[in-house]
Amino acid sequence: MPKMKTKASAKKRFRITATGKVIAAAAGKRHGMIKRSNKFIRDARGTMVLSEPDAKIVKKFLPYGL
Repeated sequence: MPKMKTKASAKKRFRITATGKVIAAAAGKRHGMIKRSNKFIRDARGTMVLSEPDAKIVKKFLPYGL
């Protein structure tokens, strides 16, 4: 059987930890920061662990874990 292909867009956006959790950057920070509250901007800093239902979808795009 041939190897499955990894989605290139997913490998740029997500990482999988050693325990199998999916890490992603916070959403909503590309533009329009003036209309966002300071609390939103602070809370969206850095990366976060995706919820389990979202992580299951992302793992389909990353068959070998990256």
